[in-house]
This record gives sequence, structure tokens and C-alpha cells, in this order.
Amino acid sequence: MLHTLEGILKNSRHPQDSLQLRGQAETLQCWTHVDQSCRYSEEFINIYYDCMDKKRRNLTRLYLDKATLVWNGNAISGQDALGEFFESLPSSEFQVHTVDCQPVHEQATQGQTTLLVVTGGTVKFEGNKLRFFNQNFLLTAQATPNSDQPVWKIASDCFRFQDWNS
Repeated sequence: MLHTLEGILKNSRHPQDSLQLRGQAETLQCWTHVDQSCRYSEEFINIYYDCMDKKRRNLTRLYLDKATLVWNGNAISGQDALGEFFESLPSSEFQVHTVDCQPVHEQATQGQTTLLVVTGGTVKFEGNKLRFFNQNFLLTAQATPNSDQPVWKIASDCFRFQDWNS
């Protein structure tokens, strides 16, 4: 479609037509990028919370080597520290109620393809009451040698319980 659109833009006699078509092409590209980001985010969230609930020993594979997790205000960095932290948590049952995502502009990430993913829901840790939570992830695309699809890794993760006074 863009090839055809470029031909129309070159042959247009009215500058306002050219600007309008260019704007439509940019909007289409933006929506395609957003739609793709949403698909990647949903796939990632399904994998992440499945690992958190059932395969916690594999969870650190989703993080970059130098990733940081901030868990209720406490920072944890590095694969070993993350692994120890996740293993120390009681077993869990996460229910994600909301997911929001958006691509982060490449100017803000020095050209690294990055997504901001925000989740909210409830979690029940063994021996504790059901609690509301919010979690924010910055995911970066990592190239893989055997696929044209990126592997998404967590660069930054911020988890917070949402407790309200009753």
C-alpha cells in the first residue's frame, strides 16, 4: 500500500492532497505499530504470569542481565538477586484484569525497540489475603538468530500492591 501511496503523492497536483495522504500513511503506520505492540504485550503477559504462578524458576529468563525490579519500593537488580527474590515469594495466583501498552518512541531509547506495558489485577499469595496490584514493564526487543520475530526481555519492572483504606 505504501508503494502505491508514494506514487499518488508524487503525481498529486494539489499540495494539500499530498499532505493529507502523507498524514494518513503515517497514521496507518502508527496504528499498525500499536496493534503489533499490543499483540506482543499480550503474549508476553500470558507467559510472564504463567511463569510467576507455575514455573517461577524460569522467570529470570524473561529479564535482561542488568534488569531492575522495584517491588513495593525495594529495588532488586541482576539475575542472581532476582532469582533469589522470586524463589522467596510464596506460591501465587495472579489474575490480570487490565493490560495497557504503547510503543516507546525510539528517540527516548536511543533506537532500541521498547514497549511500556502496564497491568493491573489481583493476586493471592499463599497464606495471605487477595490483594490488588499494578505492574509496569519496560520491554526491549532482542534479536534472535533463527527468527525475524524479536524476543522481548524486561529491562525494568515495577510492582506495587494497591491497598486502599476501607
